[in-house]
Amino acid sequence: MEEAHWKHLSAMSDELFRELMEKYGQDVWNVAFVLTKSRDLADDIAQDVFLSAYRSIDRFRGESSIKTWLLTIARNTAINYRRTAFFRKVSLMPWIESKGSNPSAERMVMERTAISDLWQAVMKLPVKFREVLLLHVKYEMPLKEIAKLLDVSEGTVKSRLSRARQKVAVYWKEAGASYERI
Repeated sequence: MEEAHWKHLSAMSDELFRELMEKYGQDVWNVAFVLTKSRDLADDIAQDVFLSAYRSIDRFRGESSIKTWLLTIARNTAINYRRTAFFRKVSLMPWIESKGSNPSAERMVMERTAISDLWQAVMKLPVKFREVLLLHVKYEMPLKEIAKLLDVSEGTVKSRLSRARQKVAVYWKEAGASYERI
């Protein structure tokens, strides 16, 4: 299909969807992989991008090429995927994720125990720190929305978020000292 015709679609047929995926699928996957450094995440992101494009083709305004539009969706989706990773967001233990393709039963138990201990640390925080951390990290709410929800300033939210991370890191360092790097 000609590039100019994409902006006039209100819905996408299966055939056009297949064409879009065949023509731009590798480009979308490459952007996702470069941003996440994970083949599995790149696969998931590529699927999400094309599902999003399928559902929202009527919102494509043609201000850019269809490829640029898809790559923008891919970039935003990859960034959102990175933000949703609780452990990377809290910046405590990027090493918890298993590097091997088939972790041993022992490794899986150790990872689950470490995750459980981290959640226990989060749950020990005072409510004002715990709620900010969970709203921002777990539910991906922007600081401005959290501030509005809690009826505090955005600066207060930033301060509480920083203090929450520090407290969890200290607790993890003390309690998790017995853990070896998984």
